[in-house]
Amino acid sequence: MELIIHGTGTMGSILKECAQNKNITITGFADELSNEKGDVIIDFSHFSRLETLLNYATQNHTPLVIATTGYSKEILSQIEEASKKIPILLSSNTSLGINLLQDILERITPLLYGNYDIELIEKHHNKKLDSPSGTAKTLVEVIENSISTELKKVYGREGMEKREKNEIGIHAVRGGTIVGEHSVLYCGNDEIIEIKHTALSKKIFAEGAIQGAKFLLDKKSGLYTMKDIFNR
Repeated sequence: MELIIHGTGTMGSILKECAQNKNITITGFADELSNEKGDVIIDFSHFSRLETLLNYATQNHTPLVIATTGYSKEILSQIEEASKKIPILLSSNTSLGINLLQDILERITPLLYGNYDIELIEKHHNKKLDSPSGTAKTLVEVIENSISTELKKVYGREGMEKREKNEIGIHAVRGGTIVGEHSVLYCGNDEIIEIKHTALSKKIFAEGAIQGAKFLLDKKSGLYTMKDIFNR
């Protein structure tokens, strides 16, 4: 597989290292794509560069793995439109563990909601810009889509106010060099069920993105997620 890496930051460098260890040829490694050619593009850059990237990928008919976060509804609409022309895998977190965690949440939330209060805590390093994390937002969306009730999202807690039954608390912690940690707590009477994922290295995101790239090689145009890798 010939791979184009879009993004020259930390994740781009880690991705390059992981790809070389798997005998994958890197044919492009740049923030601004020009004449690079490859089988798949993996994007670990910044959401502000997505519009240019989408234009490049569609013009060159190159499958695309988008692993950035923070994109707006407008950009998401552009991604969906581009996926009509090329296969795109969109994931706010390419860790296979996080995506399996989503499957777990889909299964247990309908069984527990109503008798258990749900809270989500995410922790990241002190250089992370977006808060809450894109992964946290995805987990909340998974929880909400698995039940028929619209949840009231409470970001942090302050003041003197009792918790409402249909709330979901979302809490962000920023400090040090924490790679990434996401915990979902189901708090019932006299018991707590905690589902937790901890990233010990950013390599897990690169490894997952490479699996996503391999998945796209023989796919038709469309918008895919990491979950599709498990269901193939």
